[in-house]
Amino acid sequence: MEQPTRDKQALQHLYNTILPTLAEQIHQSILPILPLFDNFGLERVIDTWTRDPASDADEVISVEKGNVQQLGLKLRLEGFQKPGVETFDLTKDVLFKLDYSSYTVGPDKNTSWLEKPYLQRWDKEEYKEVASRWSEELIDDLTQRLEKLT
Repeated sequence: MEQPTRDKQALQHLYNTILPTLAEQIHQSILPILPLFDNFGLERVIDTWTRDPASDADEVISVEKGNVQQLGLKLRLEGFQKPGVETFDLTKDVLFKLDYSSYTVGPDKNTSWLEKPYLQRWDKEEYKEVASRWSEELIDDLTQRLEKLT
């Protein structure tokens, strides 16, 4: 059987199925810190500006064309609330780096927590693991910010 490659169907599966489920898992894992902030947003993002080095410079980058290089989730925590501490915002991403026949998931382009072939289902443990590693990093980021401020 041929390995599925990065195409419209694979990208739609990631964007419409995997990302929302992962977002839900991340949301659950950060519930305890949400009350510390005024506002939060967790949204799906598609990178439509990074192009494949092998592609034509005029080629449009889109899910429809199946040539997107990265997609993921972006969290914005706004207005940290604590008496005596200046308010601040935090942002954190989870990035799906899309290669030809598989993709990696991590907090940035250079860190990979998980690699999967396209169209392979995620099991519950994989969602949990990515969400918990991501949440741990978020809490580390928050702790570092607070240590600088106090």
